[in-house]
Amino acid sequence: MPAVGDPAPDFTATDCRGAPLRLSSLRGRRVVLFFFPKAFTIGCTIENRAFRDNHLLVKELGAELVGVSVDTQRTQCEFAEKEDIHFPLLGDESRDISRAYAALWPVLNVDRRITFIIDPHGRIEHIIRHEVRVYRHLDDVLRYLRANPLPASPA
Repeated sequence: MPAVGDPAPDFTATDCRGAPLRLSSLRGRRVVLFFFPKAFTIGCTIENRAFRDNHLLVKELGAELVGVSVDTQRTQCEFAEKEDIHFPLLGDESRDISRAYAALWPVLNVDRRITFIIDPHGRIEHIIRHEVRVYRHLDDVLRYLRANPLPASPA
């Protein structure tokens, strides 16, 4: 698993608008990259709704949200539409992204509930792991972003 200080593994995936999303294209901004097991399940729906309801706050704190699960792109898009989610949800049916981040459960072959905060230079800044307490991901993301603001850009 990538560790704090390591470069975040780059990837390209298609978002629900049909546009390619390359992680490295988000350089210059913090990224909250969160992995969740499966769209439409109770815990994952709760977690995604919490991020959805706080999406603007996360942006105000200087970060972009990106969610990943091993679902198909189509399933992710249906989930995003049903739940009114407006940040990228990526289907990782090939499991390439999940493998790069060592996010897969070995036997279940679905993602662990793990969140990576990636700094503006593309390095892993912080890692959050909570399998059962789904609200803790958002709470810990907000706590971290508030406690570690990025320096203001020179005018």
